[in-house]
Amino acid sequence: MNIRSLTRGDGVVIGAAVLLFIASFLATYDGEGSDIPNAWDNLGLVMSMYVGGIIGAVLIVLARAMPQPRKVAGLDLGQLGVALTVFSAWTAFWTIIDPAGPFDELGSGIEVGSGLILGLIAALLLAAAALATPLVPALKGALVPAPRPAAPQPYGAQPPGGYGYPGAGAPQQPYGAQPGQPGQPSFGGQPQPGQPQPQAPQPQAPQPQQAQAQPAGDFSPFWFAVPVPRPLFAEDGSPTPIAELAPGTWYLAVEQRGANLVAQTQDGRRGVLQDTSGIQRG
Repeated sequence: MNIRSLTRGDGVVIGAAVLLFIASFLATYDGEGSDIPNAWDNLGLVMSMYVGGIIGAVLIVLARAMPQPRKVAGLDLGQLGVALTVFSAWTAFWTIIDPAGPFDELGSGIEVGSGLILGLIAALLLAAAALATPLVPALKGALVPAPRPAAPQPYGAQPPGGYGYPGAGAPQQPYGAQPGQPGQPSFGGQPQPGQPQPQAPQPQAPQPQQAQAQPAGDFSPFWFAVPVPRPLFAEDGSPTPIAELAPGTWYLAVEQRGANLVAQTQDGRRGVLQDTSGIQRG
């Protein structure tokens, strides 16, 4: 499990679940004749409204933190968790509309207690956060931001530490730059006394279909982080993602294939990252 993959929306879900748990111990009803001090004395209410919402929040957080999605009866854990949070809010709404329920015929003057009021607020907040997290960009941000490297570089430059943790080692030349050859002056430099003057290059016949791409051996592994959750696909071209890269976590790019990157997760799995826009290099 990767806690850094949790989003701000997941943080709201966790907070609402804690609030719902606290509400279950508060008074469900007020007034004379009420024999139900809190929701734990009403099995149907506590399991559908309170425990159902808390279990939904747990499933949402587990689905986000797991490296691979898990399914129960064909449903993704996250989808099942969202459904439970909506059911909890639905139960809370109709319970507070008719709080007396079975006590109506007794005429005992049962009123809504603080447990139902706080439970309704928590259930509505829980369901709203579960539904809005995939849709609202502000809720997609990382809950626990990753430590930023000392000198982040744009995509395409060599990592300062080469194959290692972001920010380690001395600066290197940008990706694709050719080192100067020994015995030749650098571009724009003045020749030293006693050295032969550089000759003007002779025109050469164009080579047919000269390769423009750099050899694969020039690529150097580097660390990177993604701005938003992005899928990682299998190297064999399968359309089904094998993992999801989460913001706030460093991943290792081990190979470049055109505009795509072959990335390695922290548990050793490799896959192709097709969307490399906006990634942050370490």
